Amino acid sequence: MSSRALVVEGGAMRGIFAAGVLDAFLEKDYREFDFAVGVSAGSTNLIGYLAGDHGRSRHIITDHACRAEFINWQRFMSGGHLCDVHWLWHQSLQDVPLSLGRHWKSQTPLWVVTTSVEDGAPRYHQATPDNLNEIMTASCSIPFAYRQFPTVNGHPMTDGGLGDSIPVRWAYEQGARDITVVLSRHQGYRKKPSALTPLLKPWVKDMPGLYAGMLKRSQAYNDALEFIDNPPADCRITVIAPDRGFPVNRLTTNGQKLEQGYWQGHQAASVALGEQPLEAVG
Repeated sequence: MSSRALVVEGGAMRGIFAAGVLDAFLEKDYREFDFAVGVSAGSTNLIGYLAGDHGRSRHIITDHACRAEFINWQRFMSGGHLCDVHWLWHQSLQDVPLSLGRHWKSQTPLWVVTTSVEDGAPRYHQATPDNLNEIMTASCSIPFAYRQFPTVNGHPMTDGGLGDSIPVRWAYEQGARDITVVLSRHQGYRKKPSALTPLLKPWVKDMPGLYAGMLKRSQAYNDALEFIDNPPADCRITVIAPDRGFPVNRLTTNGQKLEQGYWQGHQAASVALGEQPLEAVG
């Protein structure tokens, strides 16, 4: 039996776009999905959506994620984390609790993507009360920006975006034939191989699997986009993506730009749902 899936890309602070999209879905009580799969910031956005916590992701991205406890270049230059994802996840849970009871009772499972440090391949974890903290921290742990590798079931993991940034093909393989994809880059974007990757080889010489995954990332990313642009005949894909003028990058902390990014996502979702977009307020 075919099913409907929601796929949400990550992108660190670019996740503000998905926050706007998912808030618009909640406002219309649009929950027409049999399962959801998220990567990095996409997974943290999704847990708020599935728990029905309107505005939670927007609050965290525009407040907690802009604090020096999260992004801190001075700490990074002194050997610490550039982005302390452990602090962000746990502090935001304390300050802005999730309605997890509501999510666990729902019929929409959440899958979270991480990348194995051992072989560089993606891992797909169904979120449960027992593993939520582990998989969320691991999925968001950008290599080198977060200087530890969180473990899941005893295995070291890192940012899910390294192994499968847009898990649309995986969703199809699970039986989804009607897939909504929320991207954090404009349609038509293609990822170029990073010139930085070869320079990192000395730091990962004891992790050949991880380095191999890093080398394959751009091709895997672009393959997912090709799948979206040319899906199988039995699959319908709806794409919600920012425009080329999207003002937010991975580490943007400018409040005005983040609000613009949020409302761009909100308006794009309204258009996708066939509604008249609301104007930005505040």
